[in-house]
Parts: sequence; structure tokens; C-alpha cells
Amino acid sequence: MKHDVIVLGAGMVGVGCALHLQALGKRVALVDRRAPGMETSHGNAGIIQREAIAPYALPRGLGFLLSGATNRRVDVRYLARDAVRMLGPLWAYHRNSAPDAYRQITREYETLIALSLETHAQLMNDADAHHLVAGQGYLMLYRSERELHSFFEVADERALDGVNHIKLSSADVAREEPSLVGRFAGAVRWTDPLAISSPGDLVQAYARLFEQRGGALHLGDAGTLRKTDAGGWQVDTAQGPTLEAPQAVVALGPWTTQLTARFGYTAPVIPKRGYHMHYARLPERPLHSTIIDAENGYVIAPMKNGLRLTTGAELANVDSPRAHGQINAAEKLARQSFPLGERVDPEPWMGTRPCMPDMKPVFGAVPGVPGMWCCFGHGHQGVTLGPVTGELRAAMMTGATPRVDVQPFSPGRFR
Repeated sequence: MKHDVIVLGAGMVGVGCALHLQALGKRVALVDRRAPGMETSHGNAGIIQREAIAPYALPRGLGFLLSGATNRRVDVRYLARDAVRMLGPLWAYHRNSAPDAYRQITREYETLIALSLETHAQLMNDADAHHLVAGQGYLMLYRSERELHSFFEVADERALDGVNHIKLSSADVAREEPSLVGRFAGAVRWTDPLAISSPGDLVQAYARLFEQRGGALHLGDAGTLRKTDAGGWQVDTAQGPTLEAPQAVVALGPWTTQLTARFGYTAPVIPKRGYHMHYARLPERPLHSTIIDAENGYVIAPMKNGLRLTTGAELANVDSPRAHGQINAAEKLARQSFPLGERVDPEPWMGTRPCMPDMKPVFGAVPGVPGMWCCFGHGHQGVTLGPVTGELRAAMMTGATPRVDVQPFSPGRFR
């Protein structure tokens, strides 16, 4: 079966790529080993984060380094054997988190985040997916006065870049979320982001739109990708037919470089695993909005399947054994303040965020491999940035002019 482009990976990034290529007149086949939105795009806090104009830097303070070394933090943990193998990329991450480098990275990263709500809004309208929007905005909650007022300054800086917020006192928080237990210093309510009741369902809604517009969605193994004698690409599908196209896009999240390495391209991905668990709602103690416990690094989000607790980052390889200590520690801490009922899921869900040492996604032509493109490395913002980077990379592939400078995100920067 012949197409113009084969897109490998049906998460938010891959589906975003496929839809935008399709909109520019390309015949596209979308291939994944599972149904759309069932890997990393499924298990996250479900926020389209317009406020996240600065990527996650590596904290450089001595206190963080010392507490992190004990491997008991709730926000960041590591598997020792895997972390040792990441020392080179982590050192680059540390250097890029220094103030001067980080300022430049943020300026570049912000150009993508600024388009996030706009690109999602168009797809939501076309896919009739507005019923998946659970609310607008979320709370960044602080326990200490010092940390709260420090973050107030950050919020004011972001306001200069068009990011809207409301500062909340301890009394304000109690009025907005009376079910919380204990006294909190206050919060910042980011008012621009969208909270999604099921991010996996949103990916599936976009994938249905792709099919309705004539796109071909297939189950298949990306590992069967191979060059044809004519210089194009072939991949096998579970249903039987072999797909063929002159161009291929690899959007496999943390597995992307495992495939591209076969063709000579590698990049230093830092895998950050994350876990989530759903809990029954307590009718007498409702939670009205998504909340980030800023000083402990976990999120509680009202979702379709209950209240979803998501962890911070675990530095571990994709295929390493699961370690439930982080989600258990987050639950123990969260139960002290938040209205969590019994566990709903039989076991914690786990996924892996592909992060880059310079905190920026990677999209564009794969160096030295004619006809191969990639789109990965979105870190914590794959759901937020999938449609944005899909639009920009589709423009690059078709000779159109991207709306922002795409050079800072080029795969060639890791050669």
C-alpha cells in the first residue's frame, strides 16, 4: 500500500504530525503497535500548559543535590545502575541549566509553548473534542511562605510574556478548595492552561479525525522499517499489507533513537519515567481543579477514571523493572492533605518521558538519512506540544515556511 508519508508512533506527537501532513495534502499512514494514545501520552497530568514557557531545568542547589543523593525525594528518584549510564547527558543537562544557557533555551522553547493553545483549539474544534476539557487553569500550591513569594516573582516575570495568573493567599486557597486538610501558604492559579479529563481519549479523538479525513491507521511494528531499493521506506502491519512511502517520520517517544540508531543517528535521550494511580472521589470532599504540590513534585488531577495522582521523574531506562516506591511515597504524602479514596487501578501505570540535555524537543530531517524525519524529546510537554511540533515539521517537509525559527530544534545539533 503506497502513501506519501509513513508516521511511526500514534501518541500525541505522532498524531499531531499525521494530521498536519494530511492538512497539507499528503497521503499519510499512521502506525503504532498499540491503539493511539496508549503509551506516554496516556499517563500524565492532562494539562495543556500554556504557562510552561520555561522547560524543567535541573536544580543546581547543594540542598537538592544532597537530598537527591539519598534517593528518597518524591519529585526525583533514580535507579542507580541506569543513572550511572546517563552521567554524560545529565552533566550536559546540568550545564544547560546554568543561568545564561537556560535563558537562551527558554527564549527558544517559549516560541513553541506560545502556540500550544491555538493548535489544540483548532484540532479540538475539528474533532468535536471539547467535552474532554474538564476546566481551565490549575493551582500551583505552596506550603512555605518563602517558596510561595519566590514563585510569585516567577509568575510576575511570566506575565510579561503574556501568561496570566492569579495570586492566592492561604485564605483564598481554603475558599477555592475547602476539602484540603491543613494550612497552605498560598498558591498561583495559572488561568490559561486547559485541564483534560483523559489525555489518552484526546489523542484518540484526534486519531479519529485523521481517519475521518481519509488517513490510514494501522497496527504494526516500527522495528520492521526498512529502506527500499528505490530509496523509500517500507514497514509491515499486523493486518498483513506492507506500507510503502518515500518519506518516514519517527515519532516513537523514548524509543525513537533505538530505531534511528539502526540507520546511523543517535541522540542523548534522558528517560524520565513517571507513574500514576487513580483514586475514588470522596463525594463529601470534592476537588475542584488540578493541583500541583509544588514543593513535593506530584500532581492530583480530577480525571474520567477518578482522581489521578502522578509522580515526578524517575531516572531509569524504559525497560528496567518498575519501582513503585515513588508513587507509594507520593500517595502517603498526598493523603495527608488531599481527598483521596481507595485505589481504583489494579497497579500503578508507568510511562517514560524522553527528555533532552538541552530541554528542547527534536524535530526535523534526520542527518545523513534521506527521507527520514523525526519528532521526539518533548520531555514533560508531549501532550502540550504535539500539535505544535507536528505543524512545524509538516511545514518543513512540504517546503512551507514554519511560523517560528525551527533551527534550535534541529536533530543535527546532536551530531
